[in-house]
Amino acid sequence: MTEPRGDNGTLAEGLMEGTDGRRRCWWHDGLPDYQAYHDAEWGRPVADDRRLFEKICLEGFQAGLSWLTILRKRENFRKGFNNFEFAEVARFTDDDVERLVRDAGIIRHRGKIVSTINNAARALEMVEEFGSLAAYFWSFEPDAAMRPERVTKAALVANPTTPVSVRLSKDLKKRGWSFVGPTTVYAFMQAMGLVNDHLEGCCCREEVEAARAAFTRPA
Repeated sequence: MTEPRGDNGTLAEGLMEGTDGRRRCWWHDGLPDYQAYHDAEWGRPVADDRRLFEKICLEGFQAGLSWLTILRKRENFRKGFNNFEFAEVARFTDDDVERLVRDAGIIRHRGKIVSTINNAARALEMVEEFGSLAAYFWSFEPDAAMRPERVTKAALVANPTTPVSVRLSKDLKKRGWSFVGPTTVYAFMQAMGLVNDHLEGCCCREEVEAARAAFTRPA
């Protein structure tokens, strides 16, 4: 792998060239599982309620950690939380909380476990009101005019939140959701394709842009 070089080198800042010769965003760091996530998942638009619920909960577990830590425990989380079927998670009891606190395969943070159960109940309320989680979340997709002219590493590092993620975070909290701060929410938006934050020059940027163009926004 070629390390990223500045403007006077071959690669733009924040891009890394893999052994396959493709240039990607820097953050996958050449790790095979992280690179696969970058290529196949991150930024591609999602309208599936289960996946949206899973992701926003896992972003909450990530707070204070790296996404790679969560990614490598994701299957354990899925087993522990009934594949994040939120109608089932909403029925979890204190016994389930204790079971999960003892589960060494996940992040054993009692507050975040309890939060996930709470958020499942709030998700059911949201589906009742909006028809789906997808319809709610995609209503916060930012207008093109609110996006930077060029997506660069410097721009992403300098802006871990956006006005829209702040607004979405506030609305979720008003609805009783927890562990949904604006930084957490923006990471969720990036991952679920509400924005395309693959860097200019990344091999996935145009693919994701095409996927977003073809994507039918939930009503």
